[in-house]
Amino acid sequence: MTATYRSKTIATWLALLLGSLGLHRFYLHGLSDKWGWLHPWPTLIGLYGLHRMDTLGQDDRLAWALIPLLGLMLVCATLTGIVYGLSSDSDWNAKYNPGQSARPSGWAVIIAVIACVMLGGISLMSTIAFSAQRYFESQIESPALSDSSNSSAAAAK
Repeated sequence: MTATYRSKTIATWLALLLGSLGLHRFYLHGLSDKWGWLHPWPTLIGLYGLHRMDTLGQDDRLAWALIPLLGLMLVCATLTGIVYGLSSDSDWNAKYNPGQSARPSGWAVIIAVIACVMLGGISLMSTIAFSAQRYFESQIESPALSDSSNSSAAAAK
């Protein structure tokens, strides 16, 4: 039985497009890969947080905690795509295609790496900005709420 050839280009594009769901891991290691089955859960939880914010508004604190999971999974997937795409063809074939003839990867993998860098940078900066904004908004609202409750209690006397 001949082993299936694992293309570096396909693995890089899968990491870019559907890596947050773990499809690049399933492509390389099969459906029995435990790490691949751990990828969809944080992504789906982050999408649930996005749905909560869409339906309940920006004041939903649970959504604040869940949405960064989606961003981090996108960043992890694009980082994996960069690592796959920038590995040398000989290292790739030694790891994923042992005993098979080497095939050059071409320009499609370079384009995928460039897209991974762009999407990964956008995802990382968006996640940091969103998390920092929500954190500082929660810090500003806390003293304001306690001051207003103290002033209303003083006005009632």
